[in-house]
Amino acid sequence: MRVHEASLQFRVVREGKVEPLDTPQKVADYVRDAFDGDPTCEWFLCIPLNRRNMPFGRVLISKGTASSCLVSPREVLRPCILSNATGMVVAHNHPSGDTSPSRADLQITRQLKDAAQAMGVDFLDHIIVGDPDSEIYSFNEAGLV
Repeated sequence: MRVHEASLQFRVVREGKVEPLDTPQKVADYVRDAFDGDPTCEWFLCIPLNRRNMPFGRVLISKGTASSCLVSPREVLRPCILSNATGMVVAHNHPSGDTSPSRADLQITRQLKDAAQAMGVDFLDHIIVGDPDSEIYSFNEAGLV
């Protein structure tokens, strides 16, 4: 049997002033360039936050296909627990540009909200990002978080 050690590694992805991620637009601005690696696929990111909503970083949870992405609450909460985060925001893109949530988006949001509550992590929002010129969708603003 092998015993593994878990660790969290930080690397600089952006220089400059970091602001609290206290609005959906700030979250979208913080993650938008993460999707540039392959804008034809869905990417799902977790952003662990401290008590002042300052991000510890952004963590790629899953890279999927053009229309879906496999996400597990366990995988989303792992970086939050390892970084001792008190809150989190998740975000993903829709390569189609349409930010309307799918049935799967609604389901994983409910699962993440319940799992985060059980672990003592504040689940603040789930943001869907479309085209750079399109609107974003905030589950919190829609009253679903």
